Amino acid sequence: MFKFISAAFFLLASFAAQAAGNILVVGDSLSAGYGLGANQSWPSLLEKRLRAERLDYSVVNASISGDTTSGGRSRIGAALEQTRPAVVIVALGGNDGLRGLPVKLMRDNLEAMLQAAQVHKARLVLVGMKLPPNYGIDYTREFEQSYALLARKHKAALVPFLLEGVAQRRELFLPDNIHPVAEAQPIILDNVWKVLRPLLK
Repeated sequence: MFKFISAAFFLLASFAAQAAGNILVVGDSLSAGYGLGANQSWPSLLEKRLRAERLDYSVVNASISGDTTSGGRSRIGAALEQTRPAVVIVALGGNDGLRGLPVKLMRDNLEAMLQAAQVHKARLVLVGMKLPPNYGIDYTREFEQSYALLARKHKAALVPFLLEGVAQRRELFLPDNIHPVAEAQPIILDNVWKVLRPLLK
């Protein structure tokens, strides 16, 4: 599986190198397109929108299903070196929260990723997540506030909640109640696009 992911990533990176600027997406299953057909995920739809609006950027989707912020932190350095992105979209943390991992650990990992992207002079988009209330008020509040805190600190554009307009609609999820279906992807893209578009020069 690792070899397959690596080969696909290098292929994407080689195509992306032909664009004036790369947009690197580092996320989990919500960005990797878990359960979806080819070209149905929101990063794939982003690529199509960029072409439709004649914006000379290419999307490199380095998202991996099941990934945590620790995983993202461990691999973002190589991804940055390989793609030299103009924009980095960090969309991780959901799996940390669902596993009840320490919020401080998640925050430290996200911060390290943002700092790494800043070293490469990339413009930043941080994508926030929210957790079900059964994880406790204190934990969910600290979890959600971490994104806004980091965005302010590192001057990153913030998508407050990736699944805004989707989370409350059961029909927009697969039977696992976690992963959005294809019909939800344009909504998710719009959540990202309104924050991302002003960064595209």
